[in-house]
Amino acid sequence: MGTHRRPKPPSRARIATLGMAAGAVSLLPAQSQAAPKPTVDEVRKQVAKLYEEATGPTEEYNGVLARQKKLQAEVDGAQDRLARKQQEINELREQIGPLAAAQYRNGGVDPTVQLFLSGDPDDYLEQAEALGRTTDRQAAALRALQSKQRELAQERTAASQRLEDLQEARTKAKEKKDEVQAKLTKARKLLNSLTAAQRAEMTAAQDREDIAAGTSDTPATYNGPASGRAKTAIDFAYAQLGKPYEWGSTGPNSFDCSGLVGAAWRSAGISLPRTVKQMYDAGRKVSQADLQPGDIIYWYNDSQHNGLYIGGGKAIHAPRTGKNIEIAPVSSMPFYAASRP
Repeated sequence: MGTHRRPKPPSRARIATLGMAAGAVSLLPAQSQAAPKPTVDEVRKQVAKLYEEATGPTEEYNGVLARQKKLQAEVDGAQDRLARKQQEINELREQIGPLAAAQYRNGGVDPTVQLFLSGDPDDYLEQAEALGRTTDRQAAALRALQSKQRELAQERTAASQRLEDLQEARTKAKEKKDEVQAKLTKARKLLNSLTAAQRAEMTAAQDREDIAAGTSDTPATYNGPASGRAKTAIDFAYAQLGKPYEWGSTGPNSFDCSGLVGAAWRSAGISLPRTVKQMYDAGRKVSQADLQPGDIIYWYNDSQHNGLYIGGGKAIHAPRTGKNIEIAPVSSMPFYAASRP
C-alpha cells in the first residue's frame, strides 16, 4: 500500500500574498473602466452640442404652442356658439308652449310633447302635417326648433373634436418641452462639474472663438442701407443686442431665434408665423446673391435656425442657450435659404 500524506496547510504569509494578488486582480477591471475626466474644452464642445440639439425641438415646441393657441380659441368660440344656440332653443320652446296649450284646449295633442317624445322629430312633423294637426305657425315654430337642434348637435360634435385635438396638442407640447429640458439639464450638469477657474477658462475660450468667427453681442446702432419697414425691423433687432437667448421666448427681455425675427418684423407692422418652418413656408424665397437688409436667413435647414440679414454679409440672430443676441457673418453657419416678408 502506498502512503497517503496529508498536504501541509499554506502558511499565513502565503495566504496574505494570495489575498493581495486576488485583490489586485479584482481592481484591474475597475481601473481599466474608469473614464478620464473630460477637459474644459471637451465640456465646452459637449455643452454647445447639447444647446444646438435643443434648437430643433424648441422650434417644434413653438409650433405646437401656436397650434394649441389656435385650437383653444376655436374651442372657446365653439363653447360660445353652443351657449347661444341653447338659448335660442330655449326661447323657441317658450314660443311653442302657448301654441301647444291652445291646441290642447281645442282637443289636439300637444305637439311639444309629441316632438320631445318622438325619436324622429322630422317624422313626427311630417305625420302631423299629413293629418292636418298643425297650423302654419306651429309648423314654422317646430321647424325652427328642429333646425336649431340639428345645429346644436353638429356644434357639439365639432366642439368635441376640437377638444380632442387640443388635448393632443397639449400632450405633444409637453413631450417637446421635456425633450428640450432634458438636453438643457444635461448641459447644466456638465457645467456644474467645472470649478470656477475652469468656467472662466471656458468663457475665455468661447470669447476667442467668437472673435475668430467675427461675432459680437456688444450693443450697437444700425447705420446700414435699409429703409422703410426693413429698417424698422433691423433697428428693433439691434436694440436687443446682448439680451439672452431663451427657448420659447418672444421678448421683451429674451428671445429665441424665430421669436426675435417675428418681434422685429412685428415692430414694423408685419405679422409673421411663429416658427422657423412656418416663416420659411410663408416667405417669398430669394437667392443668397439677391439678399437685401431685412431678409430672413435660414441656416442648416428650413426648420432649425434663422435671423435677419443686415447687409455686408452679416446677420443678427439669437444663437442658442448660453449665448446672447449677436451679429455674425452669414457664413458662420451653413447657409440654407433666405426669404423676404
